[in-house]
Amino acid sequence: MNPYRTPLVAGNWKLNGSLAANAALLAEIVKGAPSFGRAQAAVCVPFPYLAQVQAALAATPIAWGAQNVSDQASGAFTGEVSCDMLREFGCRYVIVGHSERRAIYGEGDGAVAAKAKAAIAAGLCPIVCVGETLAERESGVTADVVRRQLAAVIDAVGAQGIAKSVIAYEPVWAIGTGKTATPDQAQEVHALIRTQVADADAGVARGVQVLYGGSVKAGNARDLFAQSDIDGGLIGGASLVAADFLAICAAAS
Repeated sequence: MNPYRTPLVAGNWKLNGSLAANAALLAEIVKGAPSFGRAQAAVCVPFPYLAQVQAALAATPIAWGAQNVSDQASGAFTGEVSCDMLREFGCRYVIVGHSERRAIYGEGDGAVAAKAKAAIAAGLCPIVCVGETLAERESGVTADVVRRQLAAVIDAVGAQGIAKSVIAYEPVWAIGTGKTATPDQAQEVHALIRTQVADADAGVARGVQVLYGGSVKAGNARDLFAQSDIDGGLIGGASLVAADFLAICAAAS
């Protein structure tokens, strides 16, 4: 982890939560926030819980956000949620292009780039996800896949848009599987991402936060975060357990 970039740990609750469970989880995270040190922390929650999270975290250093957003501002788009709606609930972050959105809901590179562009225009910070499947890794095309996914976003928002974003490398084969990229494997792709951003703007590349997502746990976080181009994590299941999330945040500090 580079000492000049502030580490970030963002929890992705996915399709989990209840009012009671959320209240207990958030209370424990807020109580443990002093252990974060210099690390930033955020939780990205299902839309119905944004008001609850806003109320619980408004007076704390912990940020919050959503897991998806529309690239449309308003109109006949049943079931969609706009960037301005997220801003009304105090969101700082929104995840775009998560592998589950790409694989299950068919979101392509263009759709992900459009969402990132809309988020930036609205003053939100998109957490832009890129990553390869197991078949793609075994075929030796990891670099090609990640470059293609990231290039679509860079083309849409430019270097200055990337400066207002966070990038998350999440190898699809390591999400919710218990498998984790080794620190060296993760660092290799993170370095590739930073080099690609540097081709657009070297200054932006030095400052942009690049997170690792893929079965990060309290037990492996410190080794992953020790890598020079890994600036924290996008955390799935472990973000639902206060002790685990707090330990990961502490590892990032």
